[in-house]
Amino acid sequence: MKFKFCLIFAISAAALTFWSCKGGGSGSSAKEVNFDKDASYALGMSIGSSLAMDGIVPNLDEFFKGIKDSVSGKEPRFDQNEAVAKIQSAYDAMMEKKEAEALEKGAEELEKGIAFLAENSKKSGVITTSSGLQYEIITETSGPKPSATDFVQVHYEGRLIDGTVFDSSYQRGTPTEFPLNGVISGWTEGVQLMSIGSKFRFFIPSELGYGSRGGGPIPPNSVLIFEVELINIL
Repeated sequence: MKFKFCLIFAISAAALTFWSCKGGGSGSSAKEVNFDKDASYALGMSIGSSLAMDGIVPNLDEFFKGIKDSVSGKEPRFDQNEAVAKIQSAYDAMMEKKEAEALEKGAEELEKGIAFLAENSKKSGVITTSSGLQYEIITETSGPKPSATDFVQVHYEGRLIDGTVFDSSYQRGTPTEFPLNGVISGWTEGVQLMSIGSKFRFFIPSELGYGSRGGGPIPPNSVLIFEVELINIL
C-alpha cells in the first residue's frame, strides 16, 4: 500500500513540477497562465482521480493552498521529505480506520449469515450438504453431470441476502464459460450436482465463497445466493 500511495504522490508531484517548470520558476513568469481553462480543469481532474481511487479526501482549502504555494514559487510549509512523511502518516491512519471498519462489518455479516442459513435450512425443499452448502432445485433434468475438471457454460444471477444483485450473466445477455475447479468452492461443489438444462438455487456460506476478504461489491463474510442454469458441459 505504501508503494501504491507513493506512486500516486509522485504522479501528482510530477504534474505540479511540470506546471512550475512551464511557468518558468519563481517571480512574475511563474504566475503566467500557460494552461487554458479546460486544460487546467483537466489537470485538476487527473490529480483528483488519483486521490479518489485511493480513497483520499483532503482538506480542500489546504490542498489548494499547497498547490498555489508550489506553482507561485512561494516557500512551502514543508520540505519534500517532511511532506511525504506527513502524507504517509495520514494515509496510514486512514487505512487503519478502514481496516477496523471492515473487520466490524465483517463480524456483522458473519453473524447475519449464520442466522440466515440456520433459518433457511428449515425451509421445505432446501437441502444442506456436508460442507454446509445449501441448495434447492428449481428445474431438474436427467443426464450427465459435470466433474470438477470440466469447463461449463452457465447463466446465473448472484445476490446478497438483502437482495442486492452483484453479478448477472442474464443482465449481460451472454452465458459464462469457466473451468469448474477455477471458481469459488460453493460453485465447484454445487454445479456438479446439476445436469444440462437444470436450474438450481445455491445458498453459499462465506467459507465456501469469498470468506473474510470479500470481493468488489461483496462484503467480507457474506452468504451468497446464486440462481444457476447449466447450459452445457464443454
